[in-house]
Amino acid sequence: MKIKVLKDGPYIVEGGVPLYREEMVSYKMIIPQSWKKVEKFETKETYALCRCGLSRNKPFCDGSHREGFDGEETADIEIKDEEIKIFEGQDLDLLDIKHLCASARFCLKGKGIWDLIKESISKEKYEKIMQIVSNCPSGRLVLKDKNGNYIEPTLEKEISILEDNLKGVSSAIWVKGGIAIESSKGYTYQIRNRVTLCRCGKSKNKPFCDGTHLKINFKDENYYKGK
Repeated sequence: MKIKVLKDGPYIVEGGVPLYREEMVSYKMIIPQSWKKVEKFETKETYALCRCGLSRNKPFCDGSHREGFDGEETADIEIKDEEIKIFEGQDLDLLDIKHLCASARFCLKGKGIWDLIKESISKEKYEKIMQIVSNCPSGRLVLKDKNGNYIEPTLEKEISILEDNLKGVSSAIWVKGGIAIESSKGYTYQIRNRVTLCRCGKSKNKPFCDGTHLKINFKDENYYKGK
């Protein structure tokens, strides 16, 4: 299973990766509690996902990128140490890689993850922290124990088209379970358990999402026309 980024074109998904649509379940107003799968797409072994934001058959590519799409990839191959901010807690440490943020807002639940991590971790708080971090689709937030071991949710290799229905816009493409993403320039990006790809075509960190879909009010009309 892998994803190929085509130059100024779509994402080519290979290996029969399952494709879903997920929307947010509200915790309080625009702050989400969890993700909910609302649709499973019928796909072939290989399929193409739109990344220009112009397709009239979202989430699939219909060739609209040929109308003029600059898909130049600007993201680094790997995350640099200096890009990681560490918040030390009594029992766990939180790694925050801010530029990966896809603006999903799970981190703002309750006190906010940055304050919650500082507290002594009971079983209940541990589960709450794990839920918040695991729902962060971009992998901006990562947990480590005091022995330096990463704590990650077990995710199946699959892709979800995300809908930020609480703000009335469409969100990113969530790539789960460590699926390799191959650049149009031939190299493979650092493989991570949770990754979000841009599908509005406007990210400044292509091919990854940077939350720009919120600023431009990006909508997948194939989803919102039924709302």
